[in-house]
Amino acid sequence: MGRPFGVPVYVAPSWFLVAALITWVFGDQIERVLPDLGAARYLVSLFFAVAFYASVLVHELAHTIAALRFKLPVRRIQLQFFGGVSEIEKESETPGREFVLAFVGPLLSLVLAGVFYAAMQAVEPGTVPGVLLAGLMISNLIVAIFNLLPGLPLDGGRMLRAVVWKLTGKPMSGTVAAAWVGRALAITVLIGLPLLTRTGWLGNSTADIDGFTTVTDALLAAILAAIIWTGAGNSLRMARLREHLPDLRARALTRRAIPVEPETPLSEALRRANEAGARALVVVDGTGSPTGIVREAAIAAVPQHRRPWVAVTTLTQDLTDGMRVPAELTGQPLLDHLRATPATEYLVMEETGEIYGVLSTTDVERAFVKAMARPSP
Repeated sequence: MGRPFGVPVYVAPSWFLVAALITWVFGDQIERVLPDLGAARYLVSLFFAVAFYASVLVHELAHTIAALRFKLPVRRIQLQFFGGVSEIEKESETPGREFVLAFVGPLLSLVLAGVFYAAMQAVEPGTVPGVLLAGLMISNLIVAIFNLLPGLPLDGGRMLRAVVWKLTGKPMSGTVAAAWVGRALAITVLIGLPLLTRTGWLGNSTADIDGFTTVTDALLAAILAAIIWTGAGNSLRMARLREHLPDLRARALTRRAIPVEPETPLSEALRRANEAGARALVVVDGTGSPTGIVREAAIAAVPQHRRPWVAVTTLTQDLTDGMRVPAELTGQPLLDHLRATPATEYLVMEETGEIYGVLSTTDVERAFVKAMARPSP
């Protein structure tokens, strides 16, 4: 949709389903207030759906601006089923920043609700502008209140995480607390939302409730509960992974490599590697400077009987600047470096410029799996 503040905004396919649902439901509500509109009520309702998601975009932009202010990179904003998400690539460094980053979204939604309420005072009630402004005021108020609920993945859950982090000094403790509150919230939504509708606590008339309404409310509650439960679990898994990120060390994951000349037969290069106990081959020029890495997948694709006749240069991936990894990189900086230049193998270098070895993405992925399997301390 565009790149406000340099961050791309995407619309997920599920948005169109929700927009159609909002158009249908809100259109029926408009018919009760403005029966003379006829079929045009659905056009007004569609405008409301688009305006509502524009408000959601403003909510997410608040998170994005705060993240950029704290020098946290934002990959993208995505509008999707039941709202939107700002994909912030790094964790906040302090609980205070985490709290602010989470709170600005609901705050902007509350501000929008106030703006729409003020605008309502300037128009005639019972008119199309009055109905639209009332709907946008109420919807933004609901978005703000819902997001302030204290459970992950909602903004209120991140605020709770920040508070527990501040009290305990441990971000993981905050995540665990907020994630379990989020799961309890999911169960509450699953059971409580249909009950509130059935009893008329949401302002609806119990006389209007039929079997279709009951099924619709139960389905809506189930979808909301599933989103909250899944989001809480994902937040917990990501926190556990970040906790183990310092265990990802380029030096520890690097395979020992030997230098070979470009025209060396593959069979001879592999023989030298076996003798040296190495698991990777680095192609060097006449001065001994590395020029490329012999790809593991390419080696495996060459049949045994062909290897004496195939030069390693034909299986080599030329080195780029991003494929040179300092041996001392660990954790998030290591992952950021690999993500900036996607490749299957990287040349790991000492500060002195000497070759330390080759880092394979396969080994990094395996380390990820082990890190996720280990219990948190």
